[in-house]
Amino acid sequence: MSIQHPIIAITGSSGAGTTTVKRAFEHLFHRLNITPVIVEGDSYHRYDRLRMREKIAEAQAQGRNLSHFAIEANLLHELQELFQEYGENGSGRYRFYVHNETEGAKFGGVEPGTFTPWQAIPPETDLLFYEGLHGGVKSGDIDLPGCVDLLVGVVPIVNLEWIQKIHRDTAERGYKPEDVTQTILRRMDDYVKIITPQFSETDINFQRVPTVDTSNPFIARDIPKADESFVIIRFKDPAKFDVNFYNLLAMLQGSFMSRYNSIVVPGGKMGLAMEIIFRPILEEMMRRRK
Repeated sequence: MSIQHPIIAITGSSGAGTTTVKRAFEHLFHRLNITPVIVEGDSYHRYDRLRMREKIAEAQAQGRNLSHFAIEANLLHELQELFQEYGENGSGRYRFYVHNETEGAKFGGVEPGTFTPWQAIPPETDLLFYEGLHGGVKSGDIDLPGCVDLLVGVVPIVNLEWIQKIHRDTAERGYKPEDVTQTILRRMDDYVKIITPQFSETDINFQRVPTVDTSNPFIARDIPKADESFVIIRFKDPAKFDVNFYNLLAMLQGSFMSRYNSIVVPGGKMGLAMEIIFRPILEEMMRRRK
């Protein structure tokens, strides 16, 4: 952890909605005149798209599963080194994973499914912002939560998470629903062992719970709307960020507390809740930094 070079990590499974939280932070960075370096978790996958397919096929031939959730499929030691180096002096190296041709064009024609070359963190950044699958992993000598100043989890109930993943991967990445379903099944062991334990480490969790029937996510035709859900926001230690629940309840109409450290807000208020919660945390980080 670092006062001079703070680190924020957003962690969640594929399809959980971490990108929504990322956008909320980007808006706050703009409003508060904060210059972040943004690190995407996909950039620390060990293999490019083609090589990963080969490794998955190789694992299946040996009677075992391999997924992007697995520690062995990612460069988590390198990610920890980045967190440690940035926390110490605001430097480090990172790269980008190119998902599609549009992104590839932005990087000068890099082929989709591959990585850009490693590059140095730009100078004079205010904080490091990570968004990906593994921001809260603790395993062996890997302790990413110990390097992070604010760890946020995004974990909708699992049926909703699967609905969001199926819709995203079919609409944006061209996969067939049955292929996405197979991916979900193949990742299940790693999901239980690698992904879910992270949410015991997070400072703040956002869990969206739909109020419509999602009992069979594999035939759902649409994603439940924000107004068709509630969001449970759980603070691991409310005192750490001086959380004022009375203020939150007053500002978020329709909200209520379900436990001493948890507040439930209407789904449509999720963006507002994020701004109310994260803004003072960011302001305090920048005040301490100066």
